[in-house]
Amino acid sequence: MKKGKLVNVGLGMTLGAHITPISRNFIEQADVVFVSASNQLVEEWVKTMNDHVISLQPYYQEGQSRMVTYRNMVAAIMAQVRAGKSVCGAYYGHPGVFAWPPHETIRMCRDEGYQAHMEPGVSAEACLYADLGIDPGQHGCAHFEASQFLFNHRPFDPSAYLILWQIAMAGDKAMKTFETTPEQRQLLVDLLLKTYPKNHQVTLYECPVLPIEQAMIKTVSLQDLAHQEVSLKSTLVVPPAIAKQTNQAMIDMANSLSQANDHITD
Repeated sequence: MKKGKLVNVGLGMTLGAHITPISRNFIEQADVVFVSASNQLVEEWVKTMNDHVISLQPYYQEGQSRMVTYRNMVAAIMAQVRAGKSVCGAYYGHPGVFAWPPHETIRMCRDEGYQAHMEPGVSAEACLYADLGIDPGQHGCAHFEASQFLFNHRPFDPSAYLILWQIAMAGDKAMKTFETTPEQRQLLVDLLLKTYPKNHQVTLYECPVLPIEQAMIKTVSLQDLAHQEVSLKSTLVVPPAIAKQTNQAMIDMANSLSQANDHITD
């Protein structure tokens, strides 16, 4: 292995409350820390753990494709690794969830012979399950990025929860904006109305960033969704609309196998 190394860690969703001890240790011991958090307070908090912290937020530019932004971030991080530094990437939430640079920098490091790995963090998904009281094992969940769901044929099961992330950017094909128009989001609503009734109750959810904040939970009719106020943190939760469909043939086969096993045991 070459001298430089990289670890990408998660800061969790709520300031100071979700970071794991091992992630904190990696931040404290790194030669340089790159931090990506949409809240300035979170970045200032990371700076209390290390004197050499670089914010990735200035790389975002209105009107610039986010892929250009992400590649510039990757180039900056890799430059420090190639310089032989012990580098830590500190990302809001979980570093592997809706974050391209952490995956790409780890891939590049390993391809070039540098040590690199990822430490998980508390994600928005984990907070959503807790705040909304959803057990994904009860009905099942299908997760999609909102624009990917809109622009691709993605079969899903309306007897399970449908969770759409980054709803504020639904309909953004160019990846150059941080919020689409109600008309663009209406495209998503129209697509959902092919499966769900117009008065189906859906929930907009935002995880709190500060410990003194409460989760934002707003339930509206699907037909009214496009004109709701949303932010980059907003996630859409569509509850099941139909009951689960029993697969009697599989039940019968499973019962037959169980009876056969009981016979062998006897």
